[in-house]
Amino acid sequence: MRPARLSAVTALAAVTVLTAVTGCTEKSDAKDGDGAVAVTAKDDSCEVSTKEFPAGHVRLDIENKGSKVTEVYLLFPDDRIVTERENIGPGTKARLTAEVKAGDYAVTCRPGMKGDGFRRPVKATGGTPAKRSPEMDKAVAGYREYARRQADETLPKAKAFTDAVRAGDLDAAKKAYAASRIGWERTEPVAESFGDIDPKVDLREDGVADLKPGEKWTGWHRLEKSLWKEGKLGAEDKTLADTLDKDLAVWVQKVGTAEITPTSMANGAKELLDEVATGKVTGEEERYSHTDLVDFKANVEGAQTSYELLKPVAAKNDPALVTELDKQFAALNTLLDRYRPNTSSYDFTSYDKVTTAQRKDLSDAVNALAEPLSKLAAAVVK
Repeated sequence: MRPARLSAVTALAAVTVLTAVTGCTEKSDAKDGDGAVAVTAKDDSCEVSTKEFPAGHVRLDIENKGSKVTEVYLLFPDDRIVTERENIGPGTKARLTAEVKAGDYAVTCRPGMKGDGFRRPVKATGGTPAKRSPEMDKAVAGYREYARRQADETLPKAKAFTDAVRAGDLDAAKKAYAASRIGWERTEPVAESFGDIDPKVDLREDGVADLKPGEKWTGWHRLEKSLWKEGKLGAEDKTLADTLDKDLAVWVQKVGTAEITPTSMANGAKELLDEVATGKVTGEEERYSHTDLVDFKANVEGAQTSYELLKPVAAKNDPALVTELDKQFAALNTLLDRYRPNTSSYDFTSYDKVTTAQRKDLSDAVNALAEPLSKLAAAVVK
């Protein structure tokens, strides 16, 4: 997980105030000529080319004219995530394609990828749903089942971890830690879409400064620090284990209600590669346990599952893209296999043993896959 997530705010009720104090402005009342909604992200504003657009498939053409790396979200009024794009560098552009129903939404830009960002209210109008082929419906159903299965399989693995924590068994807890996170990492975009669960269970230490007054750092990474840095387990850790169990149980209950569309699957696959680029390759995600390659592999598996389910549709619309994605997924998986002696297990090399040059190779392979993967959503809705 990246350092901080959007905190819950009253989205549309505070539109007038937010517009006045954050610098969000509206450039015009129309889409661009090709039907896209233009989003211009700056250090002090988030400009949107229209406040209304037809429901169905909407494309956001994003340009970062600020001096900081930014990320852009399309949000439901309660801050659940419809879609997002991270790591948009200064002077660069990105494109997002999403399926939206009629209703109120907000576009948010977060310069520096920190804080609440700058918000702009938007509305999807009309009652025409996005058109889906039978292949698209099959892909959505397949992914929904995959997400449910990963959540269900995570609970017993997480309980093995938390039981060891409650027993004060350092060795057993360390052994169970990485395995307990695999299902979560495979489907993290689904968990993030709920807004409040992700920071409770997966917040890294560098995100603690962004917690609101009264909020506490909880979840896997807080326990990771106790196990590997502090080297001891106390009463507070046992309480943290109980809290983790409860929060993961809520996640499992909510998975079945997640908003899943072909475009959210495609964008989620790209988000998982962004997670690899910003947390796993750098070694920041598992800074104490150094189990980053386990998370890395799980992220890639989750992205590849989305892709494989959408592949029949994408192959009809953009066969060249499918050829490139097949090639890059194979290359990245082959590279990852160098760091585990048994390819049927998740016993990966400790990341602190991976050299700078090797990390560069991994980063290059991730980038080579991320670029064509960013085009998958558009290929699905052609």
